Amino acid sequence: MESSLDRFNLAGRTALVTGSSAGIGLALARGLAGAGAGLILNARNDNKLQQAARALRDGGATVHALAFDVTDASAVSAAIDRIEREIGAIDILVNNAGLQRRAPLEEFPHAQWHELMKTNVDSVFFVGQAVARHMIERRRGKIINICSVQSELGRPHIAPYTATKGAVKMLTKGMAIDWGPHGIQVNGLGPGYFKTELTQALVNNPDFSAWLTGRTPSRRWGDVDDLVGAAVFLASDASNFVNGHILYVDGGVTATL
Repeated sequence: MESSLDRFNLAGRTALVTGSSAGIGLALARGLAGAGAGLILNARNDNKLQQAARALRDGGATVHALAFDVTDASAVSAAIDRIEREIGAIDILVNNAGLQRRAPLEEFPHAQWHELMKTNVDSVFFVGQAVARHMIERRRGKIINICSVQSELGRPHIAPYTATKGAVKMLTKGMAIDWGPHGIQVNGLGPGYFKTELTQALVNNPDFSAWLTGRTPSRRWGDVDDLVGAAVFLASDASNFVNGHILYVDGGVTATL
């Protein structure tokens, strides 16, 4: 009899993870490899990308690394076509590339607004569309867009960021609606507050950490490995009838006032 755990097995599948040279993207890539998937890492900094690829290979993963700018539609289209032609089919896409900028909204620089929109929203559309065109031909595929608790909740001085993550949530639903009939499942993964190099200043701030742990029912920061199980689920056959859903991995932050 087939084990129910077999439905989580990603052996024989290839996952492209954008923004995967560090932080959450690297952790998700490592987790998908642990479930059997081959990896294609992406970032703009080729040196960091190659370091991440070597580390994963040393752990036994099958890894390709390709640096390209996910905010450049032409570069994305060329890179995805190259991957499909030279490496093979992309079975799983994790749209992880993103950034954060903080400032009072009335003082928020226009250039940073456009930077956030390009990196956090345009990239999801460009890469998602380019990959989906190939998935549609095969009538199968998994797309995971990295949302955030800020897809639902606001905080002072990050209104533009919350706008981008709200947009990613609704783009995820739209992708699921348009591409679901072609056998593709598109879902969102919504991290809460996680310890990464990008949040280290907040982790080190005793006032903020005390507020956060008091606000979080699980009473702690998230560790990036806490995201792996949810990502494997959304990438696997175990989620074949899950579409247009945002799975929050946040220690309960979105459940409470």
